[in-house]
Amino acid sequence: MKEFRFAVKNTIPIFFTYLFIGIAFGILMSDAGYSILLTTASSLFIFAGSMQLVMVPMMTSGAPLPSLALMAFFINARHIFYGIGFIEKFRQMGWRYPYMILTLTDETYSVLCSVQYEEDIDEDQAAFLIAMLNHLYWIFGSFIGACAGQFLQFDMRGIEFSATAFFLVVVVNQWQQYRSKLPFLTATVCALGFYLLLGKEYFLIPTLITCLVALILLCKPIEKKEGIWDE
Repeated sequence: MKEFRFAVKNTIPIFFTYLFIGIAFGILMSDAGYSILLTTASSLFIFAGSMQLVMVPMMTSGAPLPSLALMAFFINARHIFYGIGFIEKFRQMGWRYPYMILTLTDETYSVLCSVQYEEDIDEDQAAFLIAMLNHLYWIFGSFIGACAGQFLQFDMRGIEFSATAFFLVVVVNQWQQYRSKLPFLTATVCALGFYLLLGKEYFLIPTLITCLVALILLCKPIEKKEGIWDE
């Protein structure tokens, strides 16, 4: 099937990324006492990479469901903005429309924006397969990690740092990739301010809310610095 081969070719780099981060998530879930089935199901139905890494310590600490919901919203709110451009395209895909919304991660968005479709390729089918393969990569990585955590006896102390490392890589990448440093500086000031004011148990939600409002207000200066907005 041409579309399948095309999708595999364009998602191979994501396979390795999702495999190793998914394994880390699976091990974290296992170490927290969750079963292989629940770990795999969370990747099947939630599929929010960074949020899944964050939710493990939150669940083990007994965080209330509203806090988890708010955290999920703010961490993944960016999908709302860059997903707008795909609404019409996804609608035209019929029964695949809801699934395309569910699986629109940063990596899938990046591939769908940059991919060059071949002339004899069904674009809708290829896009669907790209999204599905990325989803399956993440599920597979989570499953492998959960199995490793359940059946392999080894010291897993420090594995929880994988979530911190993941976000550090994202921050460093943002600093290097974008000319405007306002998003980074805004997040830093808000996080430190609320951490000192409220302590480590209560600073995160106010920080996310304040960052969201501040970045909306700073939208034009940021876009101008990036060269995508002109006076």
